[in-house]
Amino acid sequence: MRILITGAARGIGAALAKRMNERGHQLALLGLEDELLAGVAADCGNAFWAHTDVSDRAMVDENVAAAVDSLGGLDVVVANAGIAAQLPLVGGDPAVMERTLSVNVLGAYYTLRAAGAHVSHPNGYALAVSSLGAAVHLPLMGAYSASKAAVEALGNTLRIELAPTGAKVGVAYFAQLDTDMTTRGFGTKAAEQMVKRMGPLHRVAPLSGAIDAVEKGIDRRARRIVYPRRGAPVLPIRMTAQRFIDRFAQPGLAEALEIARGEHAPLTTEQEHVEA
Repeated sequence: MRILITGAARGIGAALAKRMNERGHQLALLGLEDELLAGVAADCGNAFWAHTDVSDRAMVDENVAAAVDSLGGLDVVVANAGIAAQLPLVGGDPAVMERTLSVNVLGAYYTLRAAGAHVSHPNGYALAVSSLGAAVHLPLMGAYSASKAAVEALGNTLRIELAPTGAKVGVAYFAQLDTDMTTRGFGTKAAEQMVKRMGPLHRVAPLSGAIDAVEKGIDRRARRIVYPRRGAPVLPIRMTAQRFIDRFAQPGLAEALEIARGEHAPLTTEQEHVEA
């Protein structure tokens, strides 16, 4: 298979690239962090790679076209690139919301838009990487949850629109994984305060399990990929689950919000020409 992965410099993207390379697939890798991305590409048999800010539509169009040309076509696109940072909706920095939506939502849209025509065939598959945060929403995670809910909507809509071509579309839902995003996202004083209350809700799952799930999902052209599997029951009962979260999050929340309003929380991936 010929596979294009965004956000491939580290985390899910890098691990998935290395796994799919081990399986003998051809890869094209897009990402921001050139040194890391070049290293992943080298580990994947000198795979095609290109510096790509997914929030830049022209850059995405150009680099997806170059990737498709390099691979001689495209079978799978994984719209994985994403960022996060804590944000109190009242009193927080609006730049965090703006950049999160720009990368996570527009970036996914630009990627799926550019690659969509190339995977529009009976063996084609597009995977939009969302989150369980799209289904249940935690305090300080409003920007991330809003963006991932939008990614879920994009994936579900694209599934319907590509159906006449024979291509399949999936949406991936992950909880906290053992990645830099989780480490950096919860590496703040406000997050520490919240984690004390979250208990089992903040169990971090191994990245390898997520990659296993994605690999199987790509092979099956799965409609839905959920990892850890304990999160799967949340999707159909999300409204009920949210009521539990609303109550569970209250103790200590006022203190956490106050800390967050005065704390600079960088985005989990450094952005070009953007301060948040």
